[in-house]
Amino acid sequence: MANKGRPGAIRKKKKGPTTGTGGHGRKALEGKGPTPKAEDRVYHKAYRAKQLSERSAAKRQAPAQRTASRGRRSSDEVVTGRNSVVEALRAGVPAKALHVAVRIEVDDRVKESLKLAAERGIPVMESHKPELDRMTDDAVHQGLVLQVPPYEYADALELAEETMAKWTKGYIRNAPLLVALDGVTDPRNLGAIIRSVSAFSGHGVVVPERRAAGMTASAWKTSAGAAVRVPVARAANLNTALKAYKDLGIFVLGLDGGGDVSLPGLQLATEPVCIVVGSEGKGLSRLVRENCDQIVSIPIDSDMESLNASMAVGISLYEVSRQRAAQ
Repeated sequence: MANKGRPGAIRKKKKGPTTGTGGHGRKALEGKGPTPKAEDRVYHKAYRAKQLSERSAAKRQAPAQRTASRGRRSSDEVVTGRNSVVEALRAGVPAKALHVAVRIEVDDRVKESLKLAAERGIPVMESHKPELDRMTDDAVHQGLVLQVPPYEYADALELAEETMAKWTKGYIRNAPLLVALDGVTDPRNLGAIIRSVSAFSGHGVVVPERRAAGMTASAWKTSAGAAVRVPVARAANLNTALKAYKDLGIFVLGLDGGGDVSLPGLQLATEPVCIVVGSEGKGLSRLVRENCDQIVSIPIDSDMESLNASMAVGISLYEVSRQRAAQ
């Protein structure tokens, strides 16, 4: 009787290797490569932690990127709000365009703004609210935005050289009279100083490039239109500019409460002078003080009181003007 083997067993003939089977073995030995890092495996908690960290970093960088892109698009300043816009237009602040919201609710301020813009030839542009929000960084604009172009500063040394040349040739009657600001950061003080320089026949104002007030819309408004007549120059380094002024024959006078010369006794008033004023809190910086030919003080009645920069400059310019008129 034939042996049929165990029930259900399948007997196969042993077969040797055939052509083409060797590659399968090599692939099996190679495997799938190194194990991925935990943070690269989507099912691992380290992967989710990495994603959250990257999103947080992107959010932190977004404001800086938006600011940089805005700076690339335009360096213009904007005046926002109905009161501010109409006051800027009344003061003659230079403007590139007046942006008015579509379907704006018109009141007296809007009417006057449109009238002033038309009289000065300022383009009026209708803009939708999202565009006005973008222009103003989401500031309260009330549907009215005035676009102010960047101020074109004169060069500090060129201003002094040109003024000295005009005086030497007799093109201007008064000796050069300049005012330099050391650490004055309030644009309203700058505007008030420009107004005083204009009132007392000064020839220009000098501001440092850094850590100083610039010709913003606030400075324009405070100057009450005088900024049209008085040039404002920028100096890359104020101390370097003051040294150059002295080489040109301009006397540098610093204003400070502890000065060695009292303003009424100022003997250099009729000479070419540059009056330097510091901030109300810190006064003149050490290096600027060292570069001054004289430190001049304004006598006041109380030791507890002090004058802000624009007031000190106004009083000093009056005294210089008075002495020059009496010459």
